[in-house]
Amino acid sequence: MPRIFVFNGQICKEGDKVITADNRSFRYGDGLFETMRVIDGSIALAEYHFERLFAGISKLRFEPPTHFTPIYLAEEILSICKKNKVENAARIRLMVFRGNGGLYDPEDLKPNYLIQTWPLDQPGFCWNENGLVVDIYPSAKKSCDDFAELKSNNFLPYIMAALYAKQNRFDDSLVMNQYGRIADATIANLFAVKDGSIYTPPLSEGCVAGVMRRFLLEDIATEGHTIKESQFHVNDLLEADELFLTNAVQGIRWVRQFRNKTYINNMGLNLLREVNKKIR
Repeated sequence: MPRIFVFNGQICKEGDKVITADNRSFRYGDGLFETMRVIDGSIALAEYHFERLFAGISKLRFEPPTHFTPIYLAEEILSICKKNKVENAARIRLMVFRGNGGLYDPEDLKPNYLIQTWPLDQPGFCWNENGLVVDIYPSAKKSCDDFAELKSNNFLPYIMAALYAKQNRFDDSLVMNQYGRIADATIANLFAVKDGSIYTPPLSEGCVAGVMRRFLLEDIATEGHTIKESQFHVNDLLEADELFLTNAVQGIRWVRQFRNKTYINNMGLNLLREVNKKIR
């Protein structure tokens, strides 16, 4: 049975055409997206996801109708999960974007939205036993501006970094900022552990404002862990004891190797266990 998705409140079948060649998201990347995890019929970290989404909607000067609220979108997400029979464990992609029009003349500023679902093997986050091999993507630099922290539909630096990783047989690529420091990875935030303390780049370094990143900083940090925001140079990674990547769908993933340096995985694994306890 084909999977279905939601487009502006309407149920569509996989493969249905829902936008035209004049769509501004298709033309310019004019919009935002959220990737979420549904666990046992609930959206994990829903409050953080919708706070980030609606902050971005405001920053990009959308004009949402009164019914377009976090509660409305959450109900739509859980409804389509149930229809697709993935409400126990699912990955969600919620895309919000402008409609048709040219660069200077959008038809209107109302948000369109599209919700897709994919099944996951199990509700909780799993540990990657083999570890990741990562390196730096050298051909793009992220700007440290007001839009850097958004999960924008204009995703070109990360697209090219992902292609670079695949072509070079890495598991992921790290993306640099305009100052030659490390911002984040293609679909994740970066954390390093040194002498028992955990570090991650601040949002001012151009990284995406990750939901799992925020959860670790604001919730897990209260459990006795010290997590600090700090600029990351390449040498900081080579001197670290551990590296791990975080996002809201995969949780925490251990980085085993960066260049010629290999890493242990004690802190990342312990943090993932705490995340699973608090979210489920």
